[in-house]
Amino acid sequence: MSSDGANENCVGYAARDPSGVLSHYKFNRRALGADDVSIRITHCGVCYADVIWSRNKHGDSKYPLVPGHEIAGIVKEVGSNCHRFKVGDHVGVGTYVNSCRDCEYCNEGLEVDCVKGSVYTFNAVDADGTITKGGYSSHIVVHERYCFKIPDNYPLASAAPLLCAGITVYAPMKHHKMNQPGKSLGVIGLGGLGHMAVKFGKAFGLNVTVFSTSISKKEEALSQLGADKFVVSSDQEQMASLVKSFDFLIDTASGDHPFDPYMALLKTGGTLALVGFPSEVKFSPASLNLGRKAISGSVTGGTKDTQEMIDFCAAQGIHPMIEIIPIQYATEALERLVKKDVKYRFVIDIESSLK
Repeated sequence: MSSDGANENCVGYAARDPSGVLSHYKFNRRALGADDVSIRITHCGVCYADVIWSRNKHGDSKYPLVPGHEIAGIVKEVGSNCHRFKVGDHVGVGTYVNSCRDCEYCNEGLEVDCVKGSVYTFNAVDADGTITKGGYSSHIVVHERYCFKIPDNYPLASAAPLLCAGITVYAPMKHHKMNQPGKSLGVIGLGGLGHMAVKFGKAFGLNVTVFSTSISKKEEALSQLGADKFVVSSDQEQMASLVKSFDFLIDTASGDHPFDPYMALLKTGGTLALVGFPSEVKFSPASLNLGRKAISGSVTGGTKDTQEMIDFCAAQGIHPMIEIIPIQYATEALERLVKKDVKYRFVIDIESSLK
């Protein structure tokens, strides 16, 4: 995808090796196809996926690697067969940019579950054999099916984190009907995903409790995010007092943690939705079987749910809590993300800082 010739039409920041250090990089985006949208990127959210693949944590990184899959920007050109967007529209692109478009899941608007595998926005092999490059860049060309309309009155900087962090919690919340007013929701972990789960829970009319290992997050959880209760998960007395009191739990924690104490908090028929990636999931069968409890996994969401979530956020005035940074700070931001030193999502101001 990169070239040394005169065709380098895109500028971005790329990792060259597993150090994950990002630096200026020129490469070529594909020519606009009939169904494509060319987007001038204004903002890109910083996700833990950017750390994983820029540092080759899974052993499959393809360098030079341009991260970023929380992309917001403005349409600068559309293909001849593109009907959903016009020049000047505000749009977003999430964690995938292609799929087979023919399987049962694609046909249901669940492209993330494509039988042949969705093509990730960066570090993946696209249909034409090129390696996808993400949103830490000046522009991107994407099939219109994988682009989302962002209402003009919704800030593009706020929209970016919705494309991964937002949809990652919204999709399972919707799927498991965690939108019934008056029901109780526990949110495990308060980071980029967890803070969005709290915001959605409150917008759905749920009674929301945050579980965190860090007491320092209590004030913010209650006063800024609007949670109803805050529990330090290592406090066994507090945990014991909440046994069988939750309809739903959404687990956003990626650090290793025990599951039995949380399963005990579910009411009969309750569901724990896991969206984090701890190194292992271990619990006693009794934690599941006694009380007909369910544990379910999820990643991001399909195009239908993603557009619905963006529209919901705009209508309800839901905005992620973000720290806006220049692209030159990206390597440092990834390091801070590893240290959990962000409230609650970095967003790169591509438009102002990438030259």
